[in-house]
Amino acid sequence: MSWRSIVLASTWCLTSLLAPGQEQSEGPANEKAQKTFKEASESERKHDMHWALEGFKKADKQDGGHCLACQKKMIKYGIELQDWKTAETAANELLAAAQGPKNIALSHFQLGAVWLAEARDKHKDELFTRAHEEMAKALDAYANFPDAIYDDGQALAQLKQDDAAKARFEQFVKIRPETDPNRQRALRYISQPELARARMAPPFAITTTDGQRVSLDDLAGKVVLLDFWATWCASCREALPHMREIAKKFQGQPFVVLSVSLDEDEQKWKDFIVKNEMSWPQCRDGGFTGPVARMFGVRAIPATYTIDADGVLQDERIGDASVEGKLKKLISRARELQPPQKPGQ
Repeated sequence: MSWRSIVLASTWCLTSLLAPGQEQSEGPANEKAQKTFKEASESERKHDMHWALEGFKKADKQDGGHCLACQKKMIKYGIELQDWKTAETAANELLAAAQGPKNIALSHFQLGAVWLAEARDKHKDELFTRAHEEMAKALDAYANFPDAIYDDGQALAQLKQDDAAKARFEQFVKIRPETDPNRQRALRYISQPELARARMAPPFAITTTDGQRVSLDDLAGKVVLLDFWATWCASCREALPHMREIAKKFQGQPFVVLSVSLDEDEQKWKDFIVKNEMSWPQCRDGGFTGPVARMFGVRAIPATYTIDADGVLQDERIGDASVEGKLKKLISRARELQPPQKPGQ
């Protein structure tokens, strides 16, 4: 998983704040552009993101730079593929066409998201400053914009303006429900602003087979091995005894294996985990386009992501990899971080 997935996971779709009737026309009007857009969408469906991006760029050009749907895709895949010029161009086109406070706020937010992603890639304070400036403009246009508040906090934290970052995260916490995983993450950033500068695993919440809702930040203090798999994946089935061994070996430690299935067939998945005695926490994401898989940028399985007790992503592997050595070190540190037990506990 890359930080690009984290940035993409944190952004809203452009119409999420629009009131009914405020949406702008999004698809291309030009006939040639419509055909190109359709072809690009087919490439996207096949997960050929490079050709999809090229197609959306071409469709936008054929449409005279007026295809909002093209520009949104250009931002999304420009960030994902690190084509910063394309993402910046699309974001500026959206901003130039934006009308009304909410659309203007959304456009500044998207441009800020591009700068934030590029800043994380290039580690340049100048780019984090640009991200902060765009988020501030978004909030000037529309103050009640939670994601702009949250991302501005991240940009400020990267600039080591911790007091200003904390103020943004506190503002975010006040307006988001307790069930929002980003709210839990913001609370951690308030108490530990240095974590906002770390390579944090994206916040997510899932429901396990026994109906328990678990978020990554609920597991703070524990090492998490996130395991993406599916019943139809032969390599995943071969890796299953190893995963079972890991869950058993570190049982009772500040550690949890969390398996995320990409199965679409719920009953087949449930039957499989019962038959194979997969007793550790299990949830189903429904495919490579599921919300958790998208957050982590999963492209192949089995895939494992090792997350330390602070929520920082430490390791990612494709295939049945040996992770025990890494886990031992991280679990040892997690034990050191645990508060000492009082007598009698």
